[in-house]
Amino acid sequence: MDHCDPAELREPYDGTPLYRSALAPHPMEQFHIWFTQAHTAGLAEPNAMVLSTVEETGAPRARTVLLKGYDQRGLRFFTNYTSRKGRALQAEPRVCAVFPWHALRRQVVVCGSVERLSDEENDAYFARRPRGSQIGAWASERQSARVTGREELDELYARFERRWAPGEPVPRPSYWGGFRIRPTEVEFWQGRPDRMHDRFRYLPAPDGGEEGWEIDRLSP
Repeated sequence: MDHCDPAELREPYDGTPLYRSALAPHPMEQFHIWFTQAHTAGLAEPNAMVLSTVEETGAPRARTVLLKGYDQRGLRFFTNYTSRKGRALQAEPRVCAVFPWHALRRQVVVCGSVERLSDEENDAYFARRPRGSQIGAWASERQSARVTGREELDELYARFERRWAPGEPVPRPSYWGGFRIRPTEVEFWQGRPDRMHDRFRYLPAPDGGEEGWEIDRLSP
C-alpha cells in the first residue's frame, strides 16, 4: 500500500502553558472558559465530541455527537433512545466524551454517567430545531437499523414531510430525547513542546473540599 508514513507526520505543540493557579475550582466552569475560547477562535463545530459507550457485549464503541448544552450539572446531548447508542446508554450508563480541539493544542476528556432529560427539557429543545431536523428525527425512527438503500430513507423523509403542513408545529417523537453526562472525572490537556504537555485532572473531593473537587497535575 503506497501512502505517506503517519510516523513521519509531526507538528510542534506550542500551546499556551496551563498552570494550576489559573484553573477554575469547578470542572464545568473551566470547561466553559475553554469552550468559549474554542468558539471565539473560530474552530469548526467546537461542540463536536467523541462519545464512547459500552455495548451489551462489554465492548467499547465510539462516535461523534454534538454537545447541545452544559451547566454545572454536566453536558447535554440528544439522540434516538432506540438507536444502538441509546440502547447502550440504557443498559450501561457509564460514558466518556472527548473534545479534540486540535487547532488549539487542547483536548478535554469527561468521564461520568448519563441520565435521561425530562420531557419538558426534550420538548423545549426539539421545538428549537430546524424543521428539517425535526422531520429527520421522525424519518430515522429505526436509527442504526439496516436499510435497503438511500431511496428508502428519502421516501421516509418525504412521507413525514407531507404529514405536517408548512408552518404546522412538528411534535417530538416519544423515542427521541436527551441525556445529561454527570462528570465524575474531567481532564484538561494542553499540548506543550517536546511532549511535556500540561495535564490536570478533576476528581470529586472525598472530604467535600472547595467546590467539591480536587485538582491534580498528571505526568504527560
